[in-house]
Amino acid sequence: MRWSLPHIPYPPAKAGFWSPVTSTLNWCEEDYYATVYSAEIVNALTNLLFMWLGIKGIISCRRNGHDQIFTVAFLGYLVVGTDPMQLVDELSMIYTTCLMAYASFSYSRSTGIRVFLAISLLSLAVFITLYYHYLQDPVFHQIAYALLTTVVVLRSVHTMETTLRPRWRHSREEDRLERQKKGLPVPTKERQHFENERDRKTIKTMWFMVAYGLSMFIGGFFIWNLDNQFCSQIRVLRRKVGLPWGIFLEGHGWWHIMTGVGAYLYIIWGIWLRHCLNGRQDDFHLRWAHFWHIPEIIRTTPLSENGVARAKKST
Repeated sequence: MRWSLPHIPYPPAKAGFWSPVTSTLNWCEEDYYATVYSAEIVNALTNLLFMWLGIKGIISCRRNGHDQIFTVAFLGYLVVGTDPMQLVDELSMIYTTCLMAYASFSYSRSTGIRVFLAISLLSLAVFITLYYHYLQDPVFHQIAYALLTTVVVLRSVHTMETTLRPRWRHSREEDRLERQKKGLPVPTKERQHFENERDRKTIKTMWFMVAYGLSMFIGGFFIWNLDNQFCSQIRVLRRKVGLPWGIFLEGHGWWHIMTGVGAYLYIIWGIWLRHCLNGRQDDFHLRWAHFWHIPEIIRTTPLSENGVARAKKST
């Protein structure tokens, strides 16, 4: 059956301004069919998502006083979308994940452990960089990135559950008498009930965020693999439906969009979890009206002139 919707025929692929190809992997999108100045136009345009969300995240960290480690993480996220070199683009994903690993594992640790962890993660990142440069095999990068992400997500989930889930938290708390002896604040039953309900709602939303982010990652990876496995058939189909409809069949573009959203959600989750670990759930809230909106952690208490949170008056 002929394709009946109005369309523009695909121009032929050709050599362009950046020829010859030097990347370790050439995606299924045909080279220079739209302009001689962009080898893969959909690949380049979908990278704008990383730039937009990266800048948005950096501004949010500065405006709301989030920990500096997350500003650096968003800088690494931004590099993924701005760097024109494939190798640096891919390795930025590794560096950003190592930063999130440091944020997850270094919390409340001694200075010595934090220094050891920083040196270890830096050494790991350097090793992956050098070995990837030697191998020139994208599969190595994909496996390294998947393993790092899995470890960090599992660690964060464990921290989230054991810290916020009321039944786990209560199993580790000293009784009221011991807290009084140590001069620690003893919450009233009403306050404890409020905190329990607040934390249950927080965990429920966090789990939705985790599931949503993972589904975006896995879905993007699935589409990307289809793009690689059936590239010749997909190219024929794209040329059959023409432009602009063929753009929706660019699997690498969907990979950028879906992994970009998934990675952004993970950093936002990390920011929110860090504030919860610091016992500052009431100072921040998640602004996320619908799942198709872009979430952000917003401060609910004002900052002083030097950027430090003002202390709440005791009641």
